[in-house]
Amino acid sequence: MNICRKPSSCSLYRLARPRTGPIGLWSVNSPSLSPLTRPGNVSTSRTLFGWGRKTRQRPMDMVESDNPVYEEYLKKKPPPPPAVVPGDLAGGSIFESEDAGTVSRPTKGAGPKRVRRDPSTMAAVVDPQPDVRKRWDRKMVIRDIRRRGRLSRTQKIKMTERESLSKSHMFKTSVKKLGPVARQIAGKTLEDAMVQLRFSKKKVAVDVKEHLEHARNEAVVRRGMGLGEANGTKGDPVQIETKEGKTRVVKDRTGIYIDQAWVGRGPYENEPEFRARGPITVVLKEEATRIRQHEEREQKRRNRKLWVQLPNRPIPTRAFRLGK
Repeated sequence: MNICRKPSSCSLYRLARPRTGPIGLWSVNSPSLSPLTRPGNVSTSRTLFGWGRKTRQRPMDMVESDNPVYEEYLKKKPPPPPAVVPGDLAGGSIFESEDAGTVSRPTKGAGPKRVRRDPSTMAAVVDPQPDVRKRWDRKMVIRDIRRRGRLSRTQKIKMTERESLSKSHMFKTSVKKLGPVARQIAGKTLEDAMVQLRFSKKKVAVDVKEHLEHARNEAVVRRGMGLGEANGTKGDPVQIETKEGKTRVVKDRTGIYIDQAWVGRGPYENEPEFRARGPITVVLKEEATRIRQHEEREQKRRNRKLWVQLPNRPIPTRAFRLGK
């Protein structure tokens, strides 16, 4: 009867150790092994527990060998690649300062060494497709030549008017509940919208009000909007008519109002889809935009031709034969 017993530590050692020596399959110092395949100069010796004790010496690339194949391999071995040295910003960068971006590397017997950035190492990130960039630059130059340096209407508006877009994080509410709040604040000034949200009964109105405050601060700092009183560019009061047909008086041309506000589910990705989540996006503009839109509508009305029921046009003479 075969009885399975737990193997002892000695038997585990015999099974785990490599089979070397005269009773093994091959020996580490066997001449059949090529010096290119040997991991190093390793010798074996017999001990109390048998063959297998290894004493590792210097690696093979440091051991003198009389093998001509190995010597030729060492001669033809390619040198190691140069180490990547981080650098600094380009010399013409506006963010370049006296000590910005320099890396101090301690060296033996010397003080810290200042290393500057190499533009060639950043080319893979800054300019990954140079051919595509050159074609795009050529296309833009041709476009400017065809227009003879004249700006389009959209470019003129972008240069003369300020605009700021701000998207919120995912609110803990459904898109259907967030939609009425977005429609309520669209078209109102920033102060009127905050007053509406302050006294609103909607639970999400508190989060939307905080986002409007963040969007206002972002527009003032990044776009320079709403600084007419500080810079003295408020302008004279103007009475305008909005696109909804309402009449209002604009006292500050740099005042901020909410031009658009919409909600959305956000991007769909391979992740858990939590229910009742949605962001809100607002587009803030200055009152100068509404003044321009009012003037364009008034000019369009003045250029409109007067409609008459029977226009005065000549009637062509035709020969009619009566009675036939």
